Amino acid sequence: MTLTEAQRKANNKYREKNIKRIPLDVQKEKYEEIKAAAGQAGESVNGYIKKAIDERMIREKQ
Repeated sequence: MTLTEAQRKANNKYREKNIKRIPLDVQKEKYEEIKAAAGQAGESVNGYIKKAIDERMIREKQ
């Protein structure tokens, strides 16, 4: 499904206001490990990494 120009502009406006990208460089082998673990968990790589960060932040607050 292609986006209309208005939808694309709305998406970009939302991203500019609400999203901050965090560059993350990993060796290819490590990426493949993360990708496999995410797949086994039924998650995307992005979702898997976000969940891992959230879980660590919760652990460290205790």
